[in-house]
Amino acid sequence: MAYVIAEPCVGTKDNSCTEVCPVDCIHPTPDEPDYDSVKQLYIDPDECIDCDACVEACPVDAIFAEDQVPDEWTSFVDAAVQYFQSA
Repeated sequence: MAYVIAEPCVGTKDNSCTEVCPVDCIHPTPDEPDYDSVKQLYIDPDECIDCDACVEACPVDAIFAEDQVPDEWTSFVDAAVQYFQSA
């Protein structure tokens, strides 16, 4: 099970999570071309190793285990999958 970045990240895109991720599965990073065009960061569900380092690092509490995403933000699970399918 992967972690999911939800609504509190929208418009924030704090990169603390990308800095602590041991497998670099959070995108886009500031050096990637689409960084300025997306509203939030995404965790690649196929690359995430469930270490939860990003959860502790997130200053806006936007990261949840996939099965613990609040009901009002479940659309963010599909949004992450779609982001990486279109990449």
